[in-house]
Order: sequence, then C-alpha cells, then structure tokens
Amino acid sequence: MFKNPCQRLNITVYERNPYVGGRSTTVNVYDDPAQPVELGASIFVKVNQNLVNAVEAFGLPIRNMQATSKYERPEVLGVWDGEEFVFTQSDNTNKYWNIAKLLWKYGYSPIRTQNLMKKTVGSFLKMYQPPYFPFNSISETASDLDLLSAIAVTGQEFLEANSISEHFAHDIIQASTRVNYAQNLNQIHGLETMVCMAIEGAMSIKGGNWQIFDGMIKSSGANLLLNTSVTSISKNLTSNTYAIQSSTHSAPGNHSTNDDNESTYNTIILASPLQFSNISFHPPLPDPPPSIPYVSLHVTLFTSPYSLSPTFFNLPPSSSAEGIPTTILTSTSPKNKTIPFFSISTLRTVTPPIRVAGGDEGDDMLCGTRENEFLYKIFSPEPMNTSFIHSLLDNPHEYPRWQGEEAVTWQYHRRWDSYPYLPPRGAFADLRLDRGEEEAGGKVSAGGLWYTSGIEQFISTMETSSLMGSNIARLVLDAWEMEEVEREWEWWVSGVGSPS
Repeated sequence: MFKNPCQRLNITVYERNPYVGGRSTTVNVYDDPAQPVELGASIFVKVNQNLVNAVEAFGLPIRNMQATSKYERPEVLGVWDGEEFVFTQSDNTNKYWNIAKLLWKYGYSPIRTQNLMKKTVGSFLKMYQPPYFPFNSISETASDLDLLSAIAVTGQEFLEANSISEHFAHDIIQASTRVNYAQNLNQIHGLETMVCMAIEGAMSIKGGNWQIFDGMIKSSGANLLLNTSVTSISKNLTSNTYAIQSSTHSAPGNHSTNDDNESTYNTIILASPLQFSNISFHPPLPDPPPSIPYVSLHVTLFTSPYSLSPTFFNLPPSSSAEGIPTTILTSTSPKNKTIPFFSISTLRTVTPPIRVAGGDEGDDMLCGTRENEFLYKIFSPEPMNTSFIHSLLDNPHEYPRWQGEEAVTWQYHRRWDSYPYLPPRGAFADLRLDRGEEEAGGKVSAGGLWYTSGIEQFISTMETSSLMGSNIARLVLDAWEMEEVEREWEWWVSGVGSPS
C-alpha cells in the first residue's frame, strides 16, 4: 500500500472476553463441545454482504436451517398473542399456498410490506458503494439517501403512512420487531422495522457465527490480546499519539490481573459502546456521545425429553406435539395480558450423554447416550424461573422420569445488553471521539480516536457493525495514503526527491 517499505501497519485488538465475537458466541449443550448452540446473535441473511462475503472467503460451513434428522419435524412458525395463535405457517407447506393464505387473511398488506422493505433496505445498501462509501457521518448519509423519513417516525407510523393494515402489522411485523429487538411497533423506528422484514436467505455457521469475526481478525494479521481490558486512554498533546493502559486477566475466572501494560498508537478504534467500556480518558473527551438505554435481554437455553404443552397455549389437551409451532413469536395481547417472553424456539433435538461416577478422583465419565431430547431457547425481558419452564412442558410430572432425570436436564442463562432501544431520531453519534491533530481545508487525519457503535441506533446488527468497521478502516487508510502523498510532494518540492 505504501511506497516506503519501512512503513507497516501494526494492528492490535484488545478483547476483554476469553473469546472473539462479543454478543455472537456459543455455549456447549450438556458442556459437550460437540454440541454448541448460539447464545447471542443467531442468524444473518442473504442481504448481509460483508458477512456473506466473509463466509465465502473463509470457507465456513453454513448450517442447514431445515430439519436435519428423523427426530426433527419441519419448521412451523406461530405468532401467539397471549390467548391464541393468530398466525401459523409451515416450511413443509407449498410456498404458493402459504402466500395465498397470507393474501386471504391480510389482503395486499404483505405485498405492500415486501415492496416497502425492498425500497427502504435498497436505499440503505447504497451505503456500501461510492459515492456514499466511505461515509464520514451517519446522519448526513442517511439524509442523502432519504432514510430519515423512516428513522424519524415509529414503525407503526411508517406502516400506516404506507397503507399497511394494522392487522398485518400487529400479527406479523410486530412479532418480528419483538423477537429481533424486544420492542413493539410504537417504540422502534421505521428503518429498523423494515430491516426486521428482510429475512430472505437466513443462515448461520456450523459451530457458531463467531467464526466469521475470528476469521476477520486472523486474516488481518492483527495481534489479538484476549482476556485484556483497556482501562485508560491518554493523549499525548505534543505527538498526537495515544497511550493505552490495559489490564490482563491471566485466565478465565481468575481475578488476578497485571495492570502494567501500556502501548502507544497513532490511531485507536473503539469497537464497543462507550458507556460499557469502563475506559477513562485523559484529557476527557471533548464531546462524548451520551449514554443511551440498552435492552436487558434474558436468554434461557434448556433441554428436556418433553415437548411443549398444548394447554399452556390454550390448545386442547389431546393436541399432538406436531400441532405446536417450533418457533413461537409473540405480539401484544388484545386483553393487555402480559406475555412473559418474546419468543420460544424448539431449536433441534440433541443427544444427552449418560454420566457415571468414576475415575481415581471421582470425576464423572461419559458412558453411552440416552434417547434424544429437545433443545429450547427463550428470549424474555426477565429471567425464566424453574416453575415457569415446567409449566411450558407437556405435563412432565404425569409421566415416568427418564432414568430418574428431572424434566429439565440441562439449563443455561445469560443476560445481555443486547441492542439499544431504537425510538425515532434524527441524528447519530459522530464517527470521531477525538481527532489526532487539527484538520483544515477538508483534510481528514488518520490519527485520533474513532468510534463504531454510533451505528447501533441506526441499525443494530452484526452486519452493520461490520459495515461501520470497514467504513472506518477505509477512511483511516485513505487518510494515511493522502498523508503519504503529501509527504512525497513536500520532499519533491524541497528538492530532496522521492523517498522511495
């Protein structure tokens, strides 16, 4: 990239977790590494250009979203309003029959929604290409692309203005905003509402989506520091460089730290919400973005030999397990009934190991397997207690226990600050928290402190975080190249000649 061979790009990535991926991570069912399951960001879609291109470049295996064994049944989507399933659809049904059902029930609203989504998301996708890419301001670019008309109003208002019926908005679109962002249509802005409807080509990576970001770091040749928290960033006002003070945890779960790590950089990119970073800045940032509220989302994973209970969903007790959707989304209740979860998914069947006591130190050993069990995932605003989980299952106390096991054989819980609340707005955080040096005459300095998380209030997805990362990287590299050209020009003007 640079004509001067002495100039090299040295990248260091600080990661406070013992893994790469942030909110995209997996846990092992039954603590078995052969059975990972997504705990955070679970899927991406065909329109996510950066992620799809990375998957192809790194040769990552895509997980089939359809049923994959004789124990699994076709995917059935249901929307529950606290009283009944207001909508169901099966992947096993003819595509055109599903479309006909939608049109019969909701008129032209599904078609209008699809067209509106394509138009709105199509405008956003222009941010990937010149003349909009790379962009120096989310707010200005959104205005140039006429996206502010969708961002400045709620999803409910945006849909009404585009002749989409309240019935379809409640049953289908709001179910999507709730499962994706834990927010109703009167709370979330119109652009993010449309993003929720761009679901064509949903996919995930076998073994976990975190492998995409792990591949990105490896391909960059960056020095990765896991278990390392940045505690402070100090600017040298003379050299316009930044000193990072970091604290390294010796191992996961080990609270001993080394606080004596300090390194100096020309450019820093903060790829985490500032309010959660716990970083002190010296001197203080001139104009830091304000803290914004994030959704506190509880994720509960559990396994059980029992299917979901028909009676919980007000279905006849004689209903078979096949009559209950495998993915249950929710919308608001007509009786203002509180629904304690946003979604319940029967992810797949899993094979539990039988553990028997053994070994010289009394460690458990794996010995064969039991019958297959169901793996469930719940998104909820509050933690799920054992009593509620048992109420979801098909009368477990009326049937013999399998080898003395409880109805819930494995369980894992995690609370995430998953994404921001996304009300209508007209402006977004600056891409720069601090500039390395004065910029005049339209000149952009590569140095300074850059910030990626401002895009989360615009669109909060793995893809858009990737877009912002690539955008800032392009801005920094373009500025470095321009600085190199200017240095060469100064050498020529001074009569010294080219340094190369």
